[in-house]
Amino acid sequence: MMVDLTGHWFSRERFSNKIYKLKIGSCLFQAHKTKLSAKMGFFSTIGTCFGFGIGTSIGVVIGYYVFIYFQPTHVKDPIIRPLAEQDAKTLQQMLPEIPLWIKNPDFDRLDWLNRFVEHLWPYLDKAICKTARTIAKPIIAEQIPKYKIDSVEFETLTLGSLPPTFQGMKVYNTDEKELIMEPSVKWAGNPNIIVAIKAFGLRATVQVVDLQVFASPRITLKPLVPSFPCFANIYVSLMEKPHVDFGLKLLGADVMSIPGVYRLVQEIIKEQVAKMYLWPKALEVQIMDPTKAMKVPVGILHVKVLRATNLKKKDLLGGADPYVKLKLSEDKLPSKKTTVKYKKLNPEWNEEFNMVVKDPESQFLELSVYDWEQIGKHDKMGMNVIQLKELTADEAKELTLDLHKTMEPNDPENEKSRGEITVQVLYKPFKDDELAQNSEDPNAIEKAPEGTPATGGLLVIIIHEAEDVEGKHHTNPYARLIFKGEERKTKHVKKNRDPRWNETFQFTLEEPPTNERLYVEVLSASSKLGLLHPKETLGYVDINLSDAVSNKRINEKYHLIDSRNGKIQIELQWRTP
Repeated sequence: MMVDLTGHWFSRERFSNKIYKLKIGSCLFQAHKTKLSAKMGFFSTIGTCFGFGIGTSIGVVIGYYVFIYFQPTHVKDPIIRPLAEQDAKTLQQMLPEIPLWIKNPDFDRLDWLNRFVEHLWPYLDKAICKTARTIAKPIIAEQIPKYKIDSVEFETLTLGSLPPTFQGMKVYNTDEKELIMEPSVKWAGNPNIIVAIKAFGLRATVQVVDLQVFASPRITLKPLVPSFPCFANIYVSLMEKPHVDFGLKLLGADVMSIPGVYRLVQEIIKEQVAKMYLWPKALEVQIMDPTKAMKVPVGILHVKVLRATNLKKKDLLGGADPYVKLKLSEDKLPSKKTTVKYKKLNPEWNEEFNMVVKDPESQFLELSVYDWEQIGKHDKMGMNVIQLKELTADEAKELTLDLHKTMEPNDPENEKSRGEITVQVLYKPFKDDELAQNSEDPNAIEKAPEGTPATGGLLVIIIHEAEDVEGKHHTNPYARLIFKGEERKTKHVKKNRDPRWNETFQFTLEEPPTNERLYVEVLSASSKLGLLHPKETLGYVDINLSDAVSNKRINEKYHLIDSRNGKIQIELQWRTP
């Protein structure tokens, strides 16, 4: 028997039944609570999804409305214009990779050269790499002892399968014995260059990959000579700092990915290349000895024109006024002439001439007899030639030659009798000491006169001629040049679109005019007392004198600015003491 809290007695079975009923009630309460919580979670999830959908929809609608109806005030509508109406600067910004032959009319297209290089590139690759190895080997052997390096050698050297491309080329026309070209070269290649370096018992490899080079070199072939390949030297210089980009791997790691290394290497390469080859500095490659390639004087030909006989009548009164022209082949000098013998069909001259011989094996003397006319063209009466290789040195020889219309052997006109001409010729070759004196460069620049400052020199400006200059109201051209504030003028040439001045101006300077500029303007002055258009400009040119200082002499034709087709030929000489 047991006593409860109220003091009543009850049995053990009764107590157990009460405990059991309490447990069942507790379980029912927990089940009801769990069921209620599940219902609340379900409704919460439904509410969250519904709220997210409604909020997103409202946000999209509001954003669209704001985007459409509330644009920023600083944004303007784009202006659409045809390309033809855009200026040159805007087009270059829109199309940065446009070829130079489109942007600049002075540059020519080189599609044919790009195709040629593309087909020849596999062979050029091997030839260039072989030459590079040959050139680099002695240079490396000379330099590595300074840095205590055992050896440096190319493990792999190939320029890849992608050839360079030429965007265009500008060619300069000069009156000198030279050819100047300025190509624009771009090369985005895939070379594989691996250099192995051994030092202190260790071996390291450096690999160059993904090379890009953009450059504008100036290539000058000079002097031009009459022997293959027709030029003696190649001069290569850069007109601006080149763009060089490449990947560099050291021991398999990309060094260029290190912060700061890429920009540092770029600047070092540009500065070093510019220091060595930026214009006016140049890389000189000698192809042949110019003194041997150029034909220098080797002797003198003495010619004495004695007489002519049985000449044909040319005048209405049955006479002729003959004279003889003498010219040596391959000679750019003007022909030599005898005096005119009036009313003579058997004239005698006995006049002597001396002519410089450069190649007696190929040159010949051409003799032509003309009938002088006071008005109109002089009539050719006949001609003949003397081959210099048929003459014996230091032995005078008198020759009587038949006159022919032409030197064509099958010309039937040559069968007609045109008279004869008698000359005496003597070829005297130079001796060894005379040959050395005459082999000096004929284009050598004179020395500056005495009294010229030791640190300076004499600037000589020769205004030769102009071409295709034309004014709107009159064309009486003269040239005006301004140098360091000093003005000089040439003489006036009346009514001439192609004036020739050939006037020389000199300036004595304390130092080389490397940073100076020469301003030359072609003007036209009215030949009458005109008040409306007394003077007008036909074009001008602004010349940097650094080229003249570095080359000592330049002789070029310049395009006149503000002129349709006008050009002016100016020769510049820098003479030093």
